[in-house]
Amino acid sequence: MIKTIATTPYTDQKMGTGGLRKKTKVMMQPNYFENFIQSIFNTIGDLRGKVFIVGGDGRFFNDIAIQKFIKMAAANGVAKLIIGQNGFVSTPAGSNILLKNHTDGGFVFSASHNPGGENGDFGVKYANATGGQVPTSITDKIYQISKEIKEFKIYESDDIDISKIGTQKLGDMIIEVIDPIKDYVEMMEKIFDFEALKQLFKKGFTMRFDAMNAVTGPYAIRIFEEILGAAKGSVVHAQPLPDFGGLHPDPNLVYAKELVDFMYSDQAADFGAANDGDGDRNMILGKKFFVTPSDSLAILTDNYKLIPAYANGIYGVGKSAATSTAVARVAKAHNIGYYEVPTGWKYFVNLMDSNRITFCGEESFGTGSSHIREKDGIWAVLFWLSIIAKTGKSVEEITKEHWGKYGRSYYMRFDFEGISTEVGDTLMKDLENKLPSLKDKTFEGFTIEKAAPFIYNDPVDHSTTQNGLIVYFTDGSRIVYRLSGTGSSGATIRVYLERYSLKDLNQDPRDMLQNLSKAAMIIAEIPERTGKHQADVVT
Repeated sequence: MIKTIATTPYTDQKMGTGGLRKKTKVMMQPNYFENFIQSIFNTIGDLRGKVFIVGGDGRFFNDIAIQKFIKMAAANGVAKLIIGQNGFVSTPAGSNILLKNHTDGGFVFSASHNPGGENGDFGVKYANATGGQVPTSITDKIYQISKEIKEFKIYESDDIDISKIGTQKLGDMIIEVIDPIKDYVEMMEKIFDFEALKQLFKKGFTMRFDAMNAVTGPYAIRIFEEILGAAKGSVVHAQPLPDFGGLHPDPNLVYAKELVDFMYSDQAADFGAANDGDGDRNMILGKKFFVTPSDSLAILTDNYKLIPAYANGIYGVGKSAATSTAVARVAKAHNIGYYEVPTGWKYFVNLMDSNRITFCGEESFGTGSSHIREKDGIWAVLFWLSIIAKTGKSVEEITKEHWGKYGRSYYMRFDFEGISTEVGDTLMKDLENKLPSLKDKTFEGFTIEKAAPFIYNDPVDHSTTQNGLIVYFTDGSRIVYRLSGTGSSGATIRVYLERYSLKDLNQDPRDMLQNLSKAAMIIAEIPERTGKHQADVVT
């Protein structure tokens, strides 16, 4: 039976670059989740005949949220749901299933790289028929409706058994439960030379993949251990857990400390990698060697001809403004398209759909290509393994040869977390206002050539977006300031430092960027305005 439930709106359901992310207990408030889903349904309009992908990363509240969604979809007239077995679907796998089945959209319940558990975070990612995140024009409509909503529809029934693969019905709606890994594996086999990768592991090559107790554990076991032949146990923290086993599922040097410590030990594997909560981010390590996401994007782009799916050429490459300029030099050398966009994967979708780019990446450990419309952690790992298999070189050798060819962008990111939204907004506004006056001024030995907001004009839909502030120095160095919306509470001020060098290629990034870091603090008045004299997270 379909019920219409009266409700009152919540006014904080504005989606950020990664969907709607909130504290789990906020999402569990009476009708909070239901209000948001109904707001999306109301924005879409007539749902008759519509088909959607549904899944999540297994974090706390995921199982309850999926059951609520199923019943609401049935009540609102959705024709069919395709659901990952037990409710599990990684973000990249979900995008692939959506595109393969030509569905009308997809929902992945995840707060991505944010912590899980009852006291952690929960989120809703909504993709349209492109397979990518919906544009700002749509999220704005959803937000407006969420502030006015008065009722939602839900089917009154027992919970649906989504543990078994097969088809069933709720009312007039078809529910198809699928193996969420099968289609993803088939896609990877079409992109990469799996036989070459099998030979790599037969020769004794070793790897350590940290799934961080998140959704890609089963994907990684299937691909790396069962298909490619990596030693059993190569995938660690492989069981998805509601609280990620207490881990913060963000694959960086701080939160993937166990993997980093192992890869910097004398027992290190030949190759190390990690994925985040929903499987769209990646970190790459060699023996006692870390590859920055900016360098990783540049190296993958430079070696595209080694991959069967790209051997005949690629359209171009895109990067977020905060990502280092390393890939720009590669694009120029290969004479391919190059685009710089705001932070947010949705900005790459138009470029992919219009055949302007094939590869894209962000400094926040996200890399991907036009095989789907999301970043893809396992894809990046398989790409690196393929380069190693084809060249016979180590991660460190590949990276240092790249620096020797193109020069090195020394790069670091500083996160100042837990800032009040008011303080963060005021800091950025005041900094933007004083940018014009900074020209020709010198800070800690760096002279400013230009300082301005980053403004992006989309070449496809001709929309204009302002995202972050950039200070350019006369020696080619850069500082990027950005207020992040990926957290579930408060604000995070991110400061990105880049210093380019053609000669000094093997220095410690901390030493190379020390004075630029001091300049960044002074220019933005961070200590005075936030009370913080050092960043909470440095990557």
